[in-house]
Amino acid sequence: MGVAYAGRVANWFSRRRKRAELPRFRLRSSDQATTKVDLGDLTPALPEFLGRAAYAQLTIFENLGHAIAIAPTTAVKVELGEAAQLSLSKHRALCDEIERDGSDAASAMEPHTRAVDEFQRMTAGANWLEAVTTSYVTAGFLDEFFVLLAAGLAPEPRARVTSILTPHTGEPILATVLQAALADDPRLSSSLALWGRRLIGDTMLVARSALSFTENAKSDEAHIEPVFTELIAAHTRRMDVLGLTA
Repeated sequence: MGVAYAGRVANWFSRRRKRAELPRFRLRSSDQATTKVDLGDLTPALPEFLGRAAYAQLTIFENLGHAIAIAPTTAVKVELGEAAQLSLSKHRALCDEIERDGSDAASAMEPHTRAVDEFQRMTAGANWLEAVTTSYVTAGFLDEFFVLLAAGLAPEPRARVTSILTPHTGEPILATVLQAALADDPRLSSSLALWGRRLIGDTMLVARSALSFTENAKSDEAHIEPVFTELIAAHTRRMDVLGLTA
């Protein structure tokens, strides 16, 4: 495909900066929580969707490569390598979808690199645990987001995209690595919980940038709010697995 996977892994990023302020979403009632959420009206055209989703997976792979490079033990490096391979496999499968649609994978991703690279720079983490937490939070959130955003695609590509993003997640592997580190040093809990809260804001901004907004801002927000509320709830459950406050 001409995509330089390995070369980009060496491109490490500087430490985080001040985050942008995000809109605050209301908590939903138990009745609302059973409502099916749908982003279909805000789904971009297939080439843009695939370019964004493929580059997101490449970024997750790069983040894990960074974590592997600075991880403290060989055992941890091996576990992170397994998770990284899963993200790379998703990236390659999405690139195959881009080529199935008649486009070049690198060209389809290129328009979306600047915003995602800036997001990656801000969320690289100051140490290996923050780097792993970044992958754990952002991979879970973005996989779920792109599955929801695929609702507006034609049935066949939607089914293929869902089958790429849904199974074979590295989330259990990353959770195991983080749980072990927290068990060894429970004092890390407060700092990682804070880092997780910082991450979710930047991740929401990247997700929001992938939406294809209409001229009806009120209708758009009516679609967006319940979706992001559901995604935040999933993020909370993800942090609960680690025993951390979201």
